[in-house]
Amino acid sequence: MIIGLTGTLASGKGEVAEYLKKQGFAYFSLSDEVREEAAKRGIGITRENLQKLGNELRIQNGNGILAQLVLKKIVPGMNVIVDGVRNPAEAKELKNFGHFYLIAVDAPRDQRFKRMMTRNRESDPKIWADFLKVDVIDQGYQQEESGQQVAECMKAADYKIINNASVESLHEKTQYVINLVTNKELLELL
Repeated sequence: MIIGLTGTLASGKGEVAEYLKKQGFAYFSLSDEVREEAAKRGIGITRENLQKLGNELRIQNGNGILAQLVLKKIVPGMNVIVDGVRNPAEAKELKNFGHFYLIAVDAPRDQRFKRMMTRNRESDPKIWADFLKVDVIDQGYQQEESGQQVAECMKAADYKIINNASVESLHEKTQYVINLVTNKELLELL
């Protein structure tokens, strides 16, 4: 099965991915595909540069290109996490591969901003106003079809996890969703 992860910035997608990796899932990231291309082109790794390059790749090769690149690396029958689904066409490509479930992870904006401050990544905004600007772009408001469309991906998700409590609570919610997916997979075999 393939579990796709989408969601708002600093919502906990990375923690969900880490939890699933410990459950034996192989990890792939659509953002890593963009990072690889940026490295080939000698482009600096900043959030803005990666968003621009990702959009450029979608314009040149179709909106599902990042998912297509990841799918070339997936062996059928593997349990896989595909992190960073940010465009509906990426979800569609993954769904076409089969046994795909999209999980959206979200959290209140103020909690997400605090998490960003705590993780202190170089590319993260440091003030509330900048966070809001980046958040709006990431979610896809006033963006081209080839751009970030996280809000649309979240609407299309099969399952949604609200990460508004402890890490342990997030793990419990993740396990609950994985149990639902596993049961669905088993029922399809009958």
